[in-house]
Amino acid sequence: MAKIIIDTKIEPKKQKKISKHIYGHFAEHLGRCIYEGIWVGEDSSIPNIRGIRSDIVQALKKIKIPNLRWPGGCFADEYHWKDGIGPKEDRPKRINTHWGGVIENNHFGTHEFFDLCEQLDCEPYICGNVGSGTIEEMSQWIEYITFDASSTIAEFRKKNGRKDPWRIKYWGVGNENWGCGGHMSAEYYSDLFLRYSTYCKNLSGNNLYKIACGPVGEFPLNWVLHWIETVMNKTSIPTLFNPLIHGLSLHYYTRVGAQPATEINEKRWMVAMERALYMDKLLTEISNIMDKYDKSKKIGIIVDEWGAWWGVEKGTNPSFLYQQNTLTDALIASLHLDIFNKHCARVHMANIAQTVNVLQSMILTKGEKMLLTPTYHVFDMYKVHQENILLPIEINTENYIQGKRSIPAINGSASIDSDNQIYVSLSNINPNQEINIEVVFNDFNLEKSEFTIKILRSEQLNAHNTFETPEIVKPEKYTDANFSIKENNLVFDMPSKSILVIKMK
Repeated sequence: MAKIIIDTKIEPKKQKKISKHIYGHFAEHLGRCIYEGIWVGEDSSIPNIRGIRSDIVQALKKIKIPNLRWPGGCFADEYHWKDGIGPKEDRPKRINTHWGGVIENNHFGTHEFFDLCEQLDCEPYICGNVGSGTIEEMSQWIEYITFDASSTIAEFRKKNGRKDPWRIKYWGVGNENWGCGGHMSAEYYSDLFLRYSTYCKNLSGNNLYKIACGPVGEFPLNWVLHWIETVMNKTSIPTLFNPLIHGLSLHYYTRVGAQPATEINEKRWMVAMERALYMDKLLTEISNIMDKYDKSKKIGIIVDEWGAWWGVEKGTNPSFLYQQNTLTDALIASLHLDIFNKHCARVHMANIAQTVNVLQSMILTKGEKMLLTPTYHVFDMYKVHQENILLPIEINTENYIQGKRSIPAINGSASIDSDNQIYVSLSNINPNQEINIEVVFNDFNLEKSEFTIKILRSEQLNAHNTFETPEIVKPEKYTDANFSIKENNLVFDMPSKSILVIKMK
């Protein structure tokens, strides 16, 4: 059994907003994410607008995609933006050294990325090249994108077909500079960040939100916290006078082993759930350090790479990171989103990796075919939390026990929107047992409320959608014969390995 207590009335000064940007996405030049995924080219028989695949745009708009991070990832720290502008036939071909040594033709570049973001009606997030790029190169890219006057760089943009500048808020100063971005120490990177950030200028009324490279959460916790402490210590004083840093990234993948996602068993299921829940501890420890330097929480944690990392599907290029997406991934996603909601005062953005055909993706494609993954459906169900006020929630639950491992079986979050509609998202990560749930709402009259409940579930741990059967795992309306209101409390049974979103008004 689990008893959940939700406080529906919060003093204005204690309110925390769940930023829509927590529900962000990431698209790297990796495998079939961009090419054969998002970008099919203007001459493709697959319906597209200026080379961008139309069905993918419509699917992502449905889940209210708030932002998109590009061009990487490790690819970003070898990406030179001038390769991706001008006539496509003149763009240089480069080796994608990080992801399979394939040839990058640069047909998808700055103009195509901003076109994609405009079609999606989402915020662009560019990760700039610190690993192999120069300060001048990054500064000129910002000028190319944002400057509204007749400098040589701005005229270059106009010559390439874009008269008016774009607007961009989110700008990453490097990626994984502790690893593929240069194998730097925290001290060395922090000094570089201050140099690069100084020349990331606000031009023509465009204001940048500058994001420093943070640690990878799979490394030992003391190393993670040292990186955070170093960057915050070195950048916090300049922030008092001139905000050179606005966000600090964190990468964390739920890695279980080299087997494909579909080869899940209960032992690996437990490890996956346990490692997904570790995100809560990570954010708590990191927030404690950041609070020492930034008590007002102006500097955000940007979890701009997260998600499940399984072995690739058999018969596919191991460097393309193409994996199936199962019910397990859906639970991993729901746990993360609830944790991000909980930490929304400090977590300003998160970006699941990756949008199409790579790692824990929203969408898989095969030629003209497209399917929506179980993770996509979680984002569709959870989009109701975007821009809502977080409601305090206390979850008293039995544990799911497997061998010597034990974790809370029920996890969740709650929010309220501007129309006083309440949303509760819950996950039962016990793969074997239905759990009786009692939800107590402080200061809310259930008798006068209307309820809508959606559920995502399956009998199989490895349930997934295929191109032949694309709707094996999808949300459905939840009906429970035991669903009732008792003494103004909501009582129902929650099936094993399931995700629920309750809407009340």
